[in-house]
Amino acid sequence: MSTIPQTKPQGPGRPKDMEKRAAILEAAKALFIRNAFAGTSMDAVAAEAGVSKLTVYSHFGDKDNLFREVIRARIQDILPEDTYQYVASEDIRVTLERIALHHVRLDCDVQNVGTFRAILSDCRQGNPRYGRLLWEEGPERGHALMKRLLQQAVDDGKLDIANVSRAAGQFTSLIKGEMLLRRMFGCEECAQSYAVELEQTARDGVDMFLRAYLPR
Repeated sequence: MSTIPQTKPQGPGRPKDMEKRAAILEAAKALFIRNAFAGTSMDAVAAEAGVSKLTVYSHFGDKDNLFREVIRARIQDILPEDTYQYVASEDIRVTLERIALHHVRLDCDVQNVGTFRAILSDCRQGNPRYGRLLWEEGPERGHALMKRLLQQAVDDGKLDIANVSRAAGQFTSLIKGEMLLRRMFGCEECAQSYAVELEQTARDGVDMFLRAYLPR
């Protein structure tokens, strides 16, 4: 009796496997933004990605983990760690303005604001753990990276800051002002004027920050 040769299964990490993973993440991101967490099923993610539900589970385990990976992948894409790179030879104002402009453009991006709204919707429905996931992968991670950069600037004598952790939070608040809330609430009337005001708010925030923390 002849035996049928067995085909070796495709192992994790191979190109087709990674393509499926990327497709699942993209599908999940679109659905979470559109339907929030509670309104997104693993069946819907599988259908949107063009894969089986078993494939979704084999890559991510459950919906909580899939959501975390969507948030992590999104933030790593738009705000990589090297955004907060400290350059010793660079004027500290140039460094902070570079970070500020990149940060506010992303935070106030229409798609990203859609993600925030979806998370807030789930928090309102009694699912604050999803908000915590976003907090940990986004603002908390950014805060830690900003603290590291500010401490390096302090160590180099470019800034004089007694409480670096508090200063990192102040920096984030100053560069955004009310701009994120305006977009969250749909209160920007003109996209072009909003973009101009957004950048000016970021630059003014850096200026105010430096008035407080430049060595005297």
